[in-house]
Amino acid sequence: MATVTEPRRQTRKAFQTKLLINGQWRDSVSGKTFATINPATEEPIAEVAEGDATDIDLAVKAARRAFDTGPWRKTDARDRGRMMNRLADLIEQHIDELAELETLDNGKPIQESRNADLPLVIDCFRYYAGWADKIHGQTIPIRGNYFCYTRREPVGVAGQIIPWNFPMLMIAWKWGPALAAGCTVVLKPAEQTPLSALRLGELALEAGYPEGVINIVPGFGETAGAALVAHPGVDKLAFTGEGRTAQIIMRGAADSLKRITFELGGKSPNIVFADADLEAAVNGSLLGLYLNQGQCCCAGSRLFVQDTVHDRFVDQLAAKVKARKLGDPFDASTQQGPQVDQAQFDKIMSYIAKGRDQGAKCVTGGERFGNKGYFISPTIFTDVKDDMAIARDEIFGPVLSVIKFREIEEVIERANTTDYGLAAAVWTRDIGKAHAIASRVRAGTVWVNCYDVFDAAAPFGGFKRSGIGRELGEKALDNYTELKTVTIALD
Repeated sequence: MATVTEPRRQTRKAFQTKLLINGQWRDSVSGKTFATINPATEEPIAEVAEGDATDIDLAVKAARRAFDTGPWRKTDARDRGRMMNRLADLIEQHIDELAELETLDNGKPIQESRNADLPLVIDCFRYYAGWADKIHGQTIPIRGNYFCYTRREPVGVAGQIIPWNFPMLMIAWKWGPALAAGCTVVLKPAEQTPLSALRLGELALEAGYPEGVINIVPGFGETAGAALVAHPGVDKLAFTGEGRTAQIIMRGAADSLKRITFELGGKSPNIVFADADLEAAVNGSLLGLYLNQGQCCCAGSRLFVQDTVHDRFVDQLAAKVKARKLGDPFDASTQQGPQVDQAQFDKIMSYIAKGRDQGAKCVTGGERFGNKGYFISPTIFTDVKDDMAIARDEIFGPVLSVIKFREIEEVIERANTTDYGLAAAVWTRDIGKAHAIASRVRAGTVWVNCYDVFDAAAPFGGFKRSGIGRELGEKALDNYTELKTVTIALD
């Protein structure tokens, strides 16, 4: 592996660090700030305004006015679509700057930010721009002399809480359907990665969004996040993150009976049969776990490999993992950057220790990489049992558990032995096996002979403790609309 080199300095010197409320950039009412840290160097990037309940209240009231009485309510659906396309155009014009900002604040390699995240962001906004004037109801033939029809109307003010692993992409997933439907939003970005959200706020204003339509309040979950959940002026809440936080949110939203959608964690099974194209399966498994330093909710962290090819498969995978280049995330040849922060680094290292303590074999990795930044060598464990912590819990890091299996019935049962159900994958040349896995593994997305294939048109979400509702595609519009029935007597 390459040694860690000193990350190059960002090209952008000034960052937007204030709150966006009612179309204005402002300090927090308390005057407090917090540091956002470069995970590759462990050094502060900038001090960001720290919003709390007071700031959330101002933002929600601004969003409420914009929805109830502002020009947004009267904006034609096609004009909303054009506005979203303008935002997509601006993101595309600033794509290199935005990719660098994402890499700086999150630590992901620049080639991922530039060539994976940002194109998906742009595509998502353009996809929902096309939906803005196609959200409509139906006429319904009912008994009697009546004319009955339905309307799909925006749900109102949407509170949105996003994670740090794909900051801009999660904004696109949340803003896209909400703005297309005609909602207004109050966004609480993750405290680890607020800078790209604030920059997108600047571009949204440049695109022409009226004051109060988009509000952004950085801060911490216990203060800003909790206030957004509890605020009676919020009609709908969308959250992406871990299950324990979702439980807190669900309790907090109970008093006001807010509509809620959750996209939560996973412990996704990635199943490789002996008849698969093993080279493709090795490459797919590499992508499925180590993308974004393993910090993906749908990461294929439980790799089930059929016993007759297990050893050969592990050898091929380990060779590629050992050759993986870690280092400066701004270097175009870097394949893996640092974990997002010290807390995540410590959590991952604790699971590596648990894996060893519980008897799993560490084939490669399992240690800190370098002496600066939150780098962890990509890790593979074999001899993993289903009841081990590394096979049960979402680690959210570059730690892969390889599990041997014999037969299809066995692997289906073991794949489903989890509280999660976000994603799964199967590698086989047998179409019957592929369909059996797709139909019987309880997961919101199943990939066949591929992994991490995303498209704005394809719904994404989880079974069981992996979430409530779906993001992306037409289904995401259901999250931000209410269905109204109108019945008119014709006598």
